[in-house]
Amino acid sequence: MAKYLSTLFIVQPYEREDNIAFLSCGIALYLGRIVNHLEDMFYADPTTLEGYGAKVNMKHNVLKIDSKNKKIVVQNLKTEEIFEDTYDKLIMTTGSEVGIPPIGGMDNKRVLLCKSYEQAKKIYESALNYPSIAIVGAGYVGVELAESYANTVHDVTLIQSRDQILNNYVDKPLSDTIINKLKEHNVKVQLGERVSEIVDGDQLTIKTKAGHAYKADLVIVCTGFFANTDLLRGQVQMNGYGAIIINDYMQTSDPDIYAAGDSCVVKFNPTGEMKYIPLASSAVRQGTLAGINVFGDIRRYMGTQATTAMEIFGYTLAETGLTLKKALASGINADRVIYSDNYRPDYMPTTDLLTIYLVYDKDTRKVLGAQLFSKHEIAQSANAISICIQNENTIDDLAFVDMLFQPNYDNPFNYLNLVAQQAIAKEAKEKETKKA
Repeated sequence: MAKYLSTLFIVQPYEREDNIAFLSCGIALYLGRIVNHLEDMFYADPTTLEGYGAKVNMKHNVLKIDSKNKKIVVQNLKTEEIFEDTYDKLIMTTGSEVGIPPIGGMDNKRVLLCKSYEQAKKIYESALNYPSIAIVGAGYVGVELAESYANTVHDVTLIQSRDQILNNYVDKPLSDTIINKLKEHNVKVQLGERVSEIVDGDQLTIKTKAGHAYKADLVIVCTGFFANTDLLRGQVQMNGYGAIIINDYMQTSDPDIYAAGDSCVVKFNPTGEMKYIPLASSAVRQGTLAGINVFGDIRRYMGTQATTAMEIFGYTLAETGLTLKKALASGINADRVIYSDNYRPDYMPTTDLLTIYLVYDKDTRKVLGAQLFSKHEIAQSANAISICIQNENTIDDLAFVDMLFQPNYDNPFNYLNLVAQQAIAKEAKEKETKKA
């Protein structure tokens, strides 16, 4: 909350938990014993904010927002006192909550959710006592948890309702590759299995609508997130998923209310749509912009390509923009090429295979997305493609854009140049075939 008097202003955050700025994307690192202290996943603390001049109110739950009168109703969770406060400008950064699917038995103490600091502690402590774990949902969280538990010698079953894993991030051929890596590490991957009920017993029984049943000592449900925006429902415009709609300056339909992070939509640049894509990278940028733009339309939001990366069994998966399936579903005349070669010259002492899926628009030739997979660290290459999408570059631009050459790192043409040249060649061949 911010109150203004001439050039003096007061920044007053309200937080119902006893911690802030928890990086839930680091939970798998903690569970896999890569990071020893869960507390390392906090990237800020109340003391730091107070050092900037903010009046931080921890363990305070906002019960109601009255946007018409610019008032909020707050409860101090320590004293149980309820009071009113006012604001001139309000920034809504209430984040997201784990979606609880309509599955019978979700109230079982051995069925856990994964997002918050407290949930992560509970998962860690529970897993110490249970050798077999079932994970429901195979997005980023589910796949990272499966890897972490496989590496800590748990018996792991990964259950996914769709016909592939990571369906928001990769196309099916790359999904199949990653599934094979999971199976090589004894993770049992069950596709096309929508869970209907979890039944208690010595072991939990996970029943699916397909009529199958799987056993586990502990179940972790990771079926996605939804925007935590009930406080503003009916007071600002939201999309069908309850995410707050914002303009280019993080402003909602109420000019004195701004929103950032998992509580609001993002501008997804590959299609130009306003979509709900909860990511820490977007939250950090949007939060910063909201803090700047409460003083006026100062810095425009650039949107996102939803660029992400993960490490799985020594391989890096990085992706940005659209998959081919999602591009076609969006009505784009899209295609892709698949590049597969060593990332640097064969005469080097060692090298690693690199696979790139490059998705592009056949009509405009614009780069729409990419998926990269290799033992070599290729996450920064996904960032380079993200910039291409942001700047509406074409496969022709990417094919010959200046990139360094040094045998330690790549070939005379960088692999991003080469995959774009492959796309150009594919389009030229199709054009010649049509002429013939």
